[in-house]
Amino acid sequence: MGKDVCMFDLVVWEAAFLKMVGRLFGARVVCAGVQGSRARGEAHEDSDVDAVLILDELSAQDLADYRAGLQTLPYAELACGFVSGKRELAAWEPSELISFYFDTVPLSGDLEFIRPALTREAAERAVLSGACGVYHACCHACLFGGAAELRPLQKAVFFILRVKRFAETGDFVIRETDLMMLLDGEDRNVYSLLVQPGGQPSGKPFPTELAGALLRWSGRLIMQYGGG
Repeated sequence: MGKDVCMFDLVVWEAAFLKMVGRLFGARVVCAGVQGSRARGEAHEDSDVDAVLILDELSAQDLADYRAGLQTLPYAELACGFVSGKRELAAWEPSELISFYFDTVPLSGDLEFIRPALTREAAERAVLSGACGVYHACCHACLFGGAAELRPLQKAVFFILRVKRFAETGDFVIRETDLMMLLDGEDRNVYSLLVQPGGQPSGKPFPTELAGALLRWSGRLIMQYGGG
C-alpha cells in the first residue's frame, strides 16, 4: 500500500466520502454511511472501510461514477461496501436486512424505510440460513480442507449469534465484546473455541473438538429454526 494505514482517520475519510457522494449524486442520496469493523470500532490497521450508498434509483452509469469517485478518496485501496437503489433494498430478502440495518452508521439520510421488515420471522430465517452455511463449511473443511478453514467461521458465527439474540429478545448487540458478556451455554462454548488465539500447529491432528462443537451447534440451530 502506498500510505501508512496506521494513520487512517475514519472521521476524515467519512467527510471526504460525504463530499464525494454529494457532488456526484446530490439530493438522490437516500442514505450514505459506513458499517463493518470500522463502524463498530473493532477494526485492525488494514481493515476495509465498508461504505454504504443507497440512491433513489441505481444505474450502470451511477456505478461507474461512484467507482471513479471512490478512487479519489484517501486510502482508496481500503474501500468496499454496498450500493443499491432504494426500491430494490426495500424489496430485499428481509433476513439479510437485519444485520445490514443495525451495522450501518448513517452519515447522511437513513435506512428507516427498511425498519418494518426487521421482524422476528426474518431474524429466525437469518439464523437458519447462517447455521446452514456454517454446517456446510464445517463439513467441507473436515472432508476436503483443513484446520485453517475452521477459524474463519468466527465471523459467520458472530453474525448468527447477534441475529439469534435479536430473534429471541428484540435486542441487537453491535460489538463483539458486548456480545461475549451476554453469551452462555453452548453459544458461549462454541464462540470461545473460535476466538482462542493461535491456529492448529502443523503436524498435529485435525482439531476435532472445534469441528465437533461447530457441527453440533449449527446442526441444532438448523433443527430448531428449520422446524425439524
